[in-house]
Amino acid sequence: MAEIKQGGKAFHVSDDVQAQYAELIKLILATDSMDDNERQYWFDIMPSMTDEQVDRLYSILDTEKKKLEDLETKYQDEIKQLNEKHLIEWQDFQLKDSKKKIKEEESKDQETDAEDVLKMLNDM
Repeated sequence: MAEIKQGGKAFHVSDDVQAQYAELIKLILATDSMDDNERQYWFDIMPSMTDEQVDRLYSILDTEKKKLEDLETKYQDEIKQLNEKHLIEWQDFQLKDSKKKIKEEESKDQETDAEDVLKMLNDM
């Protein structure tokens, strides 16, 4: 009997099951659709399952894994597009804000220049 540890939990799997169904064991350990008790249950009953049942379990878990990977890829692409869009919007906002600040500073400079000229004229 072998002990497989994952996430702080130890699962007991017979050596025969481990040798014969290594890929299925990886799928069982990786799935989020089972809790630890369900994982151990499947490891326990695997020796008494028919080949057809094992194939079906493998098929279900493999399909789940592939669909989740596809969704992850799809949403990562969408998130990337949204981030790019928002980055452009943010850059536009910053550009407008910078232009506004520049105009304000130029306006202040012009006012200061006019005041300086008037002061110089008054001092003459």
